Amino acid sequence: IRIRTWEQKHVWVTFYPEFFHLSYSDKERYELEERPDVQKQILADIAKKLPIFTRAQSGAIRFCDRCQVIKPDRCHHCSVCETCILKMDHHCPWVNNCVGFSNYKFFLLFLSYSMIYCVFVASTVFQYFLKFWVGDLPNGPAKFHVLFLLFVALMFFVSLMFLFGYHCWLVAKNRSTLEAFSAPVFQNGPDRNGFNVGLSRNLQQVFGEDRKLWFIPVFTSQGDGHYFPLRTLRESENPLLASEGKWMEDGGSDEESAGEVASKWKCIFKCS
Repeated sequence: IRIRTWEQKHVWVTFYPEFFHLSYSDKERYELEERPDVQKQILADIAKKLPIFTRAQSGAIRFCDRCQVIKPDRCHHCSVCETCILKMDHHCPWVNNCVGFSNYKFFLLFLSYSMIYCVFVASTVFQYFLKFWVGDLPNGPAKFHVLFLLFVALMFFVSLMFLFGYHCWLVAKNRSTLEAFSAPVFQNGPDRNGFNVGLSRNLQQVFGEDRKLWFIPVFTSQGDGHYFPLRTLRESENPLLASEGKWMEDGGSDEESAGEVASKWKCIFKCS
């Protein structure tokens, strides 16, 4: 568990299982090696045991030199928070925090609640705006407050409506804002729909399976942020996994296939 504080007001907790960190020997070997190609090969050998299917633009394993971790799929380093964020969407100045796996549902609810609040404010002020329009509102500073409040509520509603609509589209496509601008790269090249597993499953990944809890601010997102199902229905038939090797937990067998690796992580994802 990595905990970072900023201005003593905000705390980010990012969970990196031990196997995403380099062992002492691997880290020493990686840091002492000066040849970039050999460094890439060291990371590639380590990543064969991990459920990592995305790559950097160069085709190399995504490694964060600042956090000293192999990045899980859809994880990115935030220069403001100074840490890697699981399934990072963007850094939001409104909430002064990163929007990612652990709080994406709450961000969507924040937008929806804000829209509802703007509608409530505009609707309650509108009757006084009509009085102002026909000249029935008494003269005084209050009438300018009414005008200001109505137009600000309407402008915020319009801006939030576009932002909320855009993120609803991202959820339907199972993309983050970063992935919408730069498609995730797999072994066989970039693919914007690499994590798109259908509208129903895309919604469940963010909001969970219990629809009664979708609009309640409790964490119901599926998985742990380290593994995400791929587009293909059977990961064992996915060409991305053909040469991924195997993942061993607690000294598992070297004979495990890449399909079994994906199956293990798929089970973890569903059970989390």
